[in-house]
Amino acid sequence: MSIFDHVQNRFSRVQQEEMSLQEYLELCRREPVAYASAAERMLEAIGEPEVIDTAKDPRLSRIFSNKVIRRYPAFAEFYGMEEAIEQIVAYFRHAAQGLEERKQILYLLGPVGGGKSSLAERLKLLMEKVPFYAIKDSPVYESPLGLFSPEEDGELLEKEYGIPRRYFKSVMSPWAAKRLKEYGGDISQFRVVRLYPSRLNQIAISKTEPGDENNQDISSLVGKVDIRQLELYSQDDPDAYSFSGGLCRANQGLMEFVEMFKAPIKVLHPLLTATQEGNYNPTEGMGAIPFDGVVLAHSNESEWQTFRNNRNNEAFLDRVYIVKVPYCLRVTEEINIYKKLLEHSSLAEAPCAPDTLRMLAQFSVLSRLKEPENSSIYSKMRVYDGENLKDTDPKAKSIQEYRDAAGVDEGMEGLSTRFAFKILSKVFNFDNHEVAANPVHLLYVLEQRLEQEQLPRETFERYLRFIKEFLAPRYVDFIGKEIQTAYLESYSEYGQNIFDRYVTYADFWIQDQEFRDPETGEFLDRQALNEELEKIEKPAGISNPKDFRHEVVNFVLRARAQNNGMNPSWQSYEKLRGVIEHKMFANTEELLPVISFNAKASTADQKKHEDFVARMVDRGYTEKQVRLLSEWYLRVRKSQ
Repeated sequence: MSIFDHVQNRFSRVQQEEMSLQEYLELCRREPVAYASAAERMLEAIGEPEVIDTAKDPRLSRIFSNKVIRRYPAFAEFYGMEEAIEQIVAYFRHAAQGLEERKQILYLLGPVGGGKSSLAERLKLLMEKVPFYAIKDSPVYESPLGLFSPEEDGELLEKEYGIPRRYFKSVMSPWAAKRLKEYGGDISQFRVVRLYPSRLNQIAISKTEPGDENNQDISSLVGKVDIRQLELYSQDDPDAYSFSGGLCRANQGLMEFVEMFKAPIKVLHPLLTATQEGNYNPTEGMGAIPFDGVVLAHSNESEWQTFRNNRNNEAFLDRVYIVKVPYCLRVTEEINIYKKLLEHSSLAEAPCAPDTLRMLAQFSVLSRLKEPENSSIYSKMRVYDGENLKDTDPKAKSIQEYRDAAGVDEGMEGLSTRFAFKILSKVFNFDNHEVAANPVHLLYVLEQRLEQEQLPRETFERYLRFIKEFLAPRYVDFIGKEIQTAYLESYSEYGQNIFDRYVTYADFWIQDQEFRDPETGEFLDRQALNEELEKIEKPAGISNPKDFRHEVVNFVLRARAQNNGMNPSWQSYEKLRGVIEHKMFANTEELLPVISFNAKASTADQKKHEDFVARMVDRGYTEKQVRLLSEWYLRVRKSQ
C-alpha cells in the first residue's frame, strides 16, 4: 500500500456514517459502545494492561516490593510514571462506572517539564481512537439520548433497548429544542451520525488556555453570540449563538484546560455546573447546554498552592481529582526518557560515549531527591533504581524507609527533563568538528550551565557537590575500567605472564621450597617469594594472603588436570583476574606506552596502541573520544 492510499484509507475510515434515530436505538440494543460515555471510550482506547509480577524480577521486586503491577501499552514510553498512569486509569475506570469521578475534574499536578502536557496529548490521542454517536449537525455533538426524558422515557427505553437509565442524564441543547419545535415534536426527523473525535477539527476534543486577567471571560468555555447572525435572529435564538467555547466543542469527549489556575476564577465557574450537573448556561438567555465529557486540567504546584490556600475556592477543591506527576526518580527510566527524546531528533545517529546518559540521569535524579539522614544520597538514588546495596553500603536503607522519610512531595522539585535535554544538546554540539557526546564534555557543560542559572547559593553548592563528590570520581573509575579492559585485551600476554609467575611463586611458597628462575638463574627463598607475591596482592587489598594463595593453587592444579597440564587463561579465575588487573594498573606509567597518543618507540608499541584504539571504538567510542578520554584519564590519575 502506498502512502497516498494509506492516508486516503485513514480519511475514509473517520468519515461520518449517518442513520435514523430508530436505527441508532437498534444499534444500542446490539452494541453498548454506541451509548458509551467518554470515560468508557477512553478505557477502551487505553486497552487491557500487561500484568507484571514483580516478585519474578530482582530489580522490580525491590522497587515495587514484590507487588503485582499493571503496565499499559498505550503509555509504554512514559517511563517511571507507573503510579501516575495507574491513578489516571483509575479515574476513568471509576467515572465509567458512574461513580463520583464522573463529576470531577481530572487534574495533573506536577513540576515544570515533568510530562503533564505529554500525558494530556496522549489522552487526547487515545480519545480519537473510538467513535461516538451524536445528533447530526448539532453544534455541541450531543448524544441522541438527550432527546428523551429520563423520567418519562427512561423506563421504556431500558426495557425495549436495554440502555441503562444512568445514560439518560443530559439535557436537550437549545439548538435541539428549536429543531424539535420545528419538527412539531417528531423526534424521528432527527438524524444520527457516527463521529470520530478529532483534535484537528475540534470534534469532541478541545483545548483552552488562560487569557489575560482583565479581558478573559466565560465565553472561552461556553461560547458567545455571533454578531453576524443578529441580522437574522434575535439575541437569545440558538441559531444566533456561536457554540465555540471549549465545553461546547468537547461534549462527549475531552477538554484540556492548560494552566487552569492561572485563569481568573470567574472563568472557571461554568466548569462546576458542567461537571456536577452535566450542563452549563450560555452567555445569553437560552436553555442550558449539555456536557457529558471529561475536563482535564494541569498546572504547576505554585499555582495550585495559591489557589488551594484561598478559602473562597473551596467549591472547586472538592471537585478536583488530583494526580501527581512528579519527576522521574529512577536513573534507568530517566535514561530511557533521554533515549526517546534523542530518537525524535537528528542526534539519534550521533555517537554517544558509554556512561554519558547515565551520568546526566544520575545528576538529574540526585537534584530531585531529598537528602536522607544517616545515609548517602547517592546510595538512596541507587536503591530507588532497584540496586541491591547490602554488600557495598551497610548504611543504605530500604526503598520504603527512604520514601517514608522523604514524604509525599519528593520529586516535585529539582532539575527538569527539559533542562537535562538542553544540557545534552549542548554536549553533543560542544566539539566544533564532531557532533558527539561524552561524559568529560558533559561535566564541563554542566558546571558552566549551573553557574549561568543563578541558582540560590545553597542549591548551587549542592549541585556542584554532586558533580565533585559522586559523578566525577566515579567516572574516573569507569573510564579507567574501560581503558584497562581495552588495554588488557591488547596486552593479554602480559596478564598471562603475571598469572603464570604468581601461580609458580605461590606453589613454591606453599611447599616451602626455594625457586630458581630459569631465565635469570636467580634463587628466591621463601621470604623473597613472599615479597614477590605481595607485590601482586597488595594493590588489590588481599587481606588473607595465605588462604588466597592456597585457593589459587588448588584451582590451577584442578584446571591443569583438565587442560593437558597447561595453565588456564589468566582471565578464567575471577578472583585472581581482579588481583592481576590491580597489579597491572597500580602504576599508571605502565599504561602510557599503549594508550597515549604520542609517537611510539617501536612498531610493536604502535601495533598495541592501534589495537587498543580499535577495541575502544568497538566499545562505542569515536577515535576522537578515545584520545580525549584517555588523555583526560591520564591527567586526572597523575594529579591524584
